[in-house]
Amino acid sequence: MTAEGWESAAFKARVDEVLRNHVADEADQLSALDPALGPVAEQLEAAVADGKRLRAAFCYWGWRAVGQPDGDALVRAAASMELVHAAAIVHDDLIDDSPLRHGRPTAHRALRGAVEQHPRAGGAARSLAMLVGDLLMSLAGQLFVTSGLPAAYLGRARPFWAALARDLVAGECLEILHTGAAPDTTASLKVIRYKTAKYTVEQPLLIGGALAGAGERLRAGYSAYGLPLGEAFQLRDDLLGLFGDPETTGKAAADDVQGHRPTALLAETWRLADDEERGRLRELLGRRDLDGDALEAVRELMRRLKAPDRIETMITTRVEEALGALDELNLPARPAAALTALAHSAAVRRS
Repeated sequence: MTAEGWESAAFKARVDEVLRNHVADEADQLSALDPALGPVAEQLEAAVADGKRLRAAFCYWGWRAVGQPDGDALVRAAASMELVHAAAIVHDDLIDDSPLRHGRPTAHRALRGAVEQHPRAGGAARSLAMLVGDLLMSLAGQLFVTSGLPAAYLGRARPFWAALARDLVAGECLEILHTGAAPDTTASLKVIRYKTAKYTVEQPLLIGGALAGAGERLRAGYSAYGLPLGEAFQLRDDLLGLFGDPETTGKAAADDVQGHRPTALLAETWRLADDEERGRLRELLGRRDLDGDALEAVRELMRRLKAPDRIETMITTRVEEALGALDELNLPARPAAALTALAHSAAVRRS
């Protein structure tokens, strides 16, 4: 990719290469300590094998929009955002006990085979997965500080990096604290903002901008664009989680409903339902295992109440808000076009 060009597939290939090399080196060193660590090392590499690399792209364009050139050091720094995401995914799947990710067993499920002899094999596999996630977060910081960017640039971004980690943990905690509580759209949107929106769009942009020396006005514009777009991204995930094709999403369709997670989709369904419909929903959600018929009954109730339509409207409103904020920034043509394309790819997708 040239300094002035932008091809999302070419950029993704560059990020993929950085991640593969960085994680493979760490996995090799881990395996060399003891052969028993092989399955753990495999899960490190599996954690970065797939992904859209949106977070790296937002970081990259947060840098380029300031007028800084393309460069391998910046791509390495941007790739560290994907290691944060990989860590968050391993931990999130563990917290939710999700069975699948990208069509493959999640880390805590895949690691059961390594601890079959353990007296508490399930718990041991979960513990190993937790440590995989911890190591991925450590590798994110390592990749960032060894990216090759000047120390002064990295120092400017340090407060934003700290905020990224804090907000991500806060969002996960809020989701746990609200799971099982009475569905509430305001609470669900707050979970979305901290668990996903900030670390997916806003903070990668802010980190890229801080690395490049972005001023206060530009950083405020990044937040005005990034927060609603990040929320739209997660709202789309909520819809895909229940109404998407599992063959395409790579995730189990019943996860959110079975786990009683505080999604905006469930909250809007509850808000729109009458007493009888709430009773039916409560009965369905109270089942230990949601079979195909019960899951379809939940979907049908949501469709009848037009809850998915409400989420679609919320997505559209947020994308329009993000693009409006982007227009006000009057960025150079190339970054403006890239961030516009990223907004559409984040909110209009099938996986």
